[in-house]
Amino acid sequence: MSVYDRGLLIWRAKHMSTFTEQLKTEIARLAKKEVRAETKQLKQFAALQRSENAALKRRVSELELALKRLGKAQATTTADQPEIEAGPALRFRAGGFASLRKKLDLTAAEMAKLLNVSPQSVYHWEIGKSRPRASQLPAISAVRKMGKKEVTERLSA
Repeated sequence: MSVYDRGLLIWRAKHMSTFTEQLKTEIARLAKKEVRAETKQLKQFAALQRSENAALKRRVSELELALKRLGKAQATTTADQPEIEAGPALRFRAGGFASLRKKLDLTAAEMAKLLNVSPQSVYHWEIGKSRPRASQLPAISAVRKMGKKEVTERLSA
């Protein structure tokens, strides 16, 4: 082998290794660039998902609070509950109480006097705004069993 051939081989070896290194460096740079682009999209998507999850959690929280308020409001209203049980035999219905008072031909004040309550209580019971306490139900039951004469006697006494 001539000196020229040897020099050419050394030059090729020297420059080929440089070319190989440059190629590897360029491939690595392009790969990192691609990975950065992909991960950027994934990070944006993850951030979007986190914000949507937070919004959904807030909405669920609001709905649970509204449901809780609605449950409390339903518990206090008696218009939705026409019959209220107070023991096995005693029950109260606003419409039945109003018709009892009319059947006995009594005013709200007279019915209140019979039951030892205020006339306002009688009025509220009849319209369903409130309901009698369990301790008042036996007195209402007793009035149901009375006739007009007995009610008149009690009121005059």
